[in-house]
This record gives sequence, structure tokens and C-alpha cells, in this order.
Amino acid sequence: MRKIVAIVGDSKIDKDGDKYRIAFETGKALVDNGYRIQSGGLAGVMEAAFAGAKASEKYKEGDTIAIIPSFDRTRKNEHADIVISTGMDMIRNAIVANADAVVAIGGGAGTLSEIAFAWPMLRLILAYDNVDGWSQKVAGTRLDNRIRYEDIPEDKVYAVSSPEEVIEYLNKYADKYTKYHKGIVL
Repeated sequence: MRKIVAIVGDSKIDKDGDKYRIAFETGKALVDNGYRIQSGGLAGVMEAAFAGAKASEKYKEGDTIAIIPSFDRTRKNEHADIVISTGMDMIRNAIVANADAVVAIGGGAGTLSEIAFAWPMLRLILAYDNVDGWSQKVAGTRLDNRIRYEDIPEDKVYAVSSPEEVIEYLNKYADKYTKYHKGIVL
């Protein structure tokens, strides 16, 4: 089964800017390397990543999964293949974050919530450190002191600065970050 990588980040970016280019290239690299992509399915980084996915020679229908905030299935970017209309507004960020891995590109408070959800859900998290926003602020850090994986002592939000590094970290860690959150317990 192909792994799913969530790409999260700014919903408003310049189409000629670094964040668009990085998201596009990351989406393309992920599909080139056999991954599927999910996001919040709207504009900005989400749209750029899906456009990149569709630019891959290995793209197949179903490679882009949009977890949208509304019940209106038409409120998504044009590159979304599978649309899951949650009606959960921003609370749907927890669903977006529950992928095999999460890649953050910049981002504001919504992106921060996705990163924060991914941490206790035991997901592999990669964050671009070369663009402004929450990805840069959390790259290379641990979000708290919990031991998520005893066999991964270097566990943290891994800092990346290129699609090649994203693929490198996925190849190194994707098969190690396999536990799932089983609910809050005392």
C-alpha cells in the first residue's frame, strides 16, 4: 500500500514565490517516489503541492486527497482527485495530520494546529526551515518531552530545505513511524 503524506502550509501565497515553488516541487517529488498526497484541499501550498503531484510522470488518478473544511464538495482546488467533505471547518486539521507523514511549508495558526495534532498522533513530521512561518519555527525541535518512539532517540520535527531532503527522510524514517494514537489515557 502506498503511503500518504500530508502537505500543510500557507493558504495564501504568491504563485511566483518560494513557497509555491517548494510546494510544487515537493508534491511532484512525492508522487515521483510512489507517495500519495493529502492536504486541506484549498489554495496556496495545498494547491501548489497538488499541481506538482499532477505534473509527475508517475501521477495516477487518486494521488491527491483533499480533506476540505466544508460540506460543499465544490469548495476545493482544481487539482484535488479525491474530495472528503468533512463539514468540520478547522477541526478537520486533525484528519489532515493523520497521514503517514506530515510536511510543513511555512504556515500560520492552521498549519501550527496540524503540526500540533501530528505530534501526539505519533506521525513523522518534516518542516521546511528555509521559508517563514511555523515550519521554520518548529523545524529541528521537539514539541514536548514525551517519548514517542523509544527506538528513535533523535525523534523531533525534522528540518528540511529541499524536496530531496523530504524524500531522504521519508526513505529513512517512514517505516519506523508506524504507531498510531490510541486515545487519551490517564
